[in-house]
Amino acid sequence: MLLDTLEPIEINRRATIVDVARHAGVSTATVDRVLNGRQGVRAPTVQRVMRSAAELGYVEEDALSAVAPQTLANISFLLPAGTNRYLAHLGRSIVEQSALFHKHGIKPSVEYIKSFNPEALAVALQRHGRSADGIAFMALEHPAVREAVNRLSAKGVPTVTLISDIGNAQRSAYLGLDNRSTGRLAGYLIARFVGKAPAKVAMIAGSLSYRAHEEREMGFLHVLKESYPHIEVVGIREGHDDENMNYRQMRMLLSKHPDLAGIYNIGGGASGVGKAIKDARREESLVFVGHGLTPDTRAFLIDGTMDAVITQNPNDTISRVARVFKNLRDGRPADEDVEPLRSEVIFRENLP
Repeated sequence: MLLDTLEPIEINRRATIVDVARHAGVSTATVDRVLNGRQGVRAPTVQRVMRSAAELGYVEEDALSAVAPQTLANISFLLPAGTNRYLAHLGRSIVEQSALFHKHGIKPSVEYIKSFNPEALAVALQRHGRSADGIAFMALEHPAVREAVNRLSAKGVPTVTLISDIGNAQRSAYLGLDNRSTGRLAGYLIARFVGKAPAKVAMIAGSLSYRAHEEREMGFLHVLKESYPHIEVVGIREGHDDENMNYRQMRMLLSKHPDLAGIYNIGGGASGVGKAIKDARREESLVFVGHGLTPDTRAFLIDGTMDAVITQNPNDTISRVARVFKNLRDGRPADEDVEPLRSEVIFRENLP
């Protein structure tokens, strides 16, 4: 946190507080508190303000040493609770890689929030914002979540969205795939597996309140309409990333469309979809494409139940999160030296 002994800093008046505030992405009141050594501003925000002030010539570069961070920044990770095995693996990996975060001056903690509940997520964001120096979370597209993010930004608490983003909110960065492109990729894969004969395919989403799932659906539908008009999409169902619900949804699809040729599982809960396909003995005649390389999707690839898995490496996600928060702590742009995440397509023959 801000040092109690920090003295007011000698200022170069060629720039203004408004300039510094705009550059640092904070309010002028926050800039005033930092420059006058008053308490109540988090260490990462102090660093960001001071670096902006130095870059604009508002203070001397030597002033940065007076506010060098002395402790680890507390970063909260808020992930959806449930049976999504990829997210569970991501949460475990965050804890296991604490040493990496410490190297970047960060102390991580993980909390699982009730899935698909924007009010619960908004409350958790506000609660963690009272003590954390930053928050990384999987966003839900909802006004309550957007308002919580904007309030945190106004207080100088940066937020980073993981896997699924949120529109028109003042988050600092998004670390995830281009989900519209990912949906197009899934459509392309299914179309190539299905072939040129007329066919029916369907989708199961976790929830379209996730922007990621909505964008994947749009990409999937668009590529089929543009390039593969012989393939009919017979419906989309929501399974809330729950294995049991996905099992029931898949059995209903197979019952209603016994000639179904392909299924795209947009979110988690792949084990439920795969079990339904195996119980119906459709492993060889139905194309199954989904997301997230986990022990269950790996097993489905090996036994032929699943044809392709689109995934993002969780370790790549973690290393980029650490870098983003280090950048923010040091007063640099969030995305400086942070490469975009890229999707990987895993088949049985290229399993890592």
